[in-house]
Amino acid sequence: MTSRAPEEEDSGAARDAGPIPGPPQAVVPSATAPPPVPPPAGPRRRILADLTPLRTSADYRRLWVGDTVSRLGQAMTALAISLQVYDITHSSFLVGLVGLFTLVPLVVFGLYGGAIADTVDRRKLGLHSSFGLWALSFILAGGALAGFRHVWFLYTIVALQAVCAALNSPARSAMVPRLLPAEQLPAANALGSMTMTAGTMFGPMLGGVVVGLWGYQAAYLIDAVVFTASLYAMWRLPPMRPERADGRRRRASVLDGLRFLATRPNIRMNFFSDMCAMVLASPKALFPAVAALWFGGDAGTTGLLVAAPAVGALVGSVFSGWLGRMHRHGLVILLSVAGWGVAVAAFGLTRSLPLGLFFLAVAGCSDTFSMVLRNTMMQAASPDELRGRLQGVYIVVVAGGPRLGDFLAGSVGDLASPTVAITGGGLLCVLAVTGLGLIWRGFARYDARSPQA
Repeated sequence: MTSRAPEEEDSGAARDAGPIPGPPQAVVPSATAPPPVPPPAGPRRRILADLTPLRTSADYRRLWVGDTVSRLGQAMTALAISLQVYDITHSSFLVGLVGLFTLVPLVVFGLYGGAIADTVDRRKLGLHSSFGLWALSFILAGGALAGFRHVWFLYTIVALQAVCAALNSPARSAMVPRLLPAEQLPAANALGSMTMTAGTMFGPMLGGVVVGLWGYQAAYLIDAVVFTASLYAMWRLPPMRPERADGRRRRASVLDGLRFLATRPNIRMNFFSDMCAMVLASPKALFPAVAALWFGGDAGTTGLLVAAPAVGALVGSVFSGWLGRMHRHGLVILLSVAGWGVAVAAFGLTRSLPLGLFFLAVAGCSDTFSMVLRNTMMQAASPDELRGRLQGVYIVVVAGGPRLGDFLAGSVGDLASPTVAITGGGLLCVLAVTGLGLIWRGFARYDARSPQA
């Protein structure tokens, strides 16, 4: 709609008087008049990550900043714990048990944590669980300062950290749709992916430097100090009680979330498509063998292979602006999962390290696009009173899927060869996600403008 000039706002009599005869007069702009307002520009073709959620919501901005620095600190702590366990025991097996003590509480309490998040004030749940993580970092630091060298103590702390994280993550994820409008959810999830990937990449590097210079206690203390940003962000949030159509408070039932999931094909396809990538085409367990057999490398080469998908994921997050213009989320998810499978299969066929790293980075980038839109679909197409439970299921899938994929890839790699396991797994991922798309055709037609679970 164009704005009318002040002259057009005169009385009806002036408008009816008709044109005033005489030569046209040049209009001289006044020295005090404001400059003319240019017409609004058309929509920009955004390529880089959309920072709109950080600009429009102070609550989300604090939450994102707190999550970013706390993930770095938690990644430092995770590395320091592994190093300390090895320093105490000199056993790789006992270091591996750290993962088991993390996985089991995540799977068990992930489901129940989501149910709790749907029945209580999510702000309080997030605040209490964040306080637990903060306190555990201080306990670790105190134990290291006191020279408390008992591996069971570290296992206990790791398990308690996993419990707190399993309670915190569903509550935090279910808050985001309450803080931002629906059209900003893809951008918010891309920013969350950037935070997670940066923590995974840079946290262990910082942890190694800090432990090497000042010891384990320094890493734990830094984690505790920076985690106060997450505590502050939670404390500043408004109350976040789940919204219910009937207004009644219900008990924390995991089964209610599973029943809802059983009747919602689009949300189910979210999980199924993700499992295709994580279970069928997860080559991480074969990286040590591949580094030696294919590339003649060592532990450093293995580290490059592990880091390549994370680098690709970070690049995908940085260049995620186009996702906000996509409405066919289901179709993009299917194509992204297929892209992961193709890239993994191509990695299995190459014997050039630079080319192999490139394909792994492409796989990580595709996974980021899929993850952003999967989270967006769950947040937008699910009722608020069930978002926590669905996020709890998602935690179980994300925590358990890669472990199952590692077992499958390692078994096939030993029985056949790494090439068969990696290339075959990638192709099987493509076939599986294609078959799922053909069976549930409505998923590819999912439109974010009218989300349907």
